[in-house]
Amino acid sequence: MNEQKNASSRIRRTPLHRALHRPNLILGGERELVLITAILCGGVAVSGLNIVSGSIGVSVWLVTLAFLQMMAKTDPHLSKIYLRYLRYRPFYPARSRPFCTE
Repeated sequence: MNEQKNASSRIRRTPLHRALHRPNLILGGERELVLITAILCGGVAVSGLNIVSGSIGVSVWLVTLAFLQMMAKTDPHLSKIYLRYLRYRPFYPARSRPFCTE
């Protein structure tokens, strides 16, 4: 009887792994944005095939990477929040209509 009481009074603990809720970041920035800027700056660096275009591509990528890291430090999903913000209307009327298309 005493063992049943102890077994039922224990708190059940479920491990929550960090990989399940941690944001998906690469080099401290949002994954999609870091990869897109790396591809674009790599294209700029390779298209010129000289040291000047390579250094311009690398320097632009490092500056954008620092900016993306600052963004991710504020909020890891900031670009998705901004895109959702762009869909908001500037004014929502105080009444509702069933077939409103405005």
